[in-house]
Amino acid sequence: MSDPVLREAAPTEPGARALLAASHALMQQMFPAESNHYLSVEALAAPDVRFFLVERDGVALGCAALALREGYGEVKSMFVAPEARGSGTGRLLMLALEDAARAAGLPLMRLETGDTLDAAHRLYARHGFVTRGPFGDYSEDPRSVFMEKDVAAIAGS
Repeated sequence: MSDPVLREAAPTEPGARALLAASHALMQQMFPAESNHYLSVEALAAPDVRFFLVERDGVALGCAALALREGYGEVKSMFVAPEARGSGTGRLLMLALEDAARAAGLPLMRLETGDTLDAAHRLYARHGFVTRGPFGDYSEDPRSVFMEKDVAAIAGS
């Protein structure tokens, strides 16, 4: 078995679409519609979004996107296939997102995630994210957790 490969990709690729469909289905199962803030495949293909895919032997293991916003990058569509969890796929994606934020000159990364996604909370905390209040167009929601990371403070880490 070869090492996983991370690359910038199009969310419209078959492997990416399959991961996004699995992610969206899970979020729809876990949270009410008003608490789901994922972007469509088409929105993830916008010019202001950087989309990354991790694959091993041609099989898509995980994906994540960074939406470039005014003054920050927003983590979107972070998802690792159940069979790839614990394999370092999430770490590869987080590092790619941080690199993309730095390359775009953005000092901060922000995200919204579900309140019961404990493994995601742990991953984000390991990568330096801290809890904060709503940002951008988000409103306070008891089903949402908002987090932020100062990317500029750790440039080169």
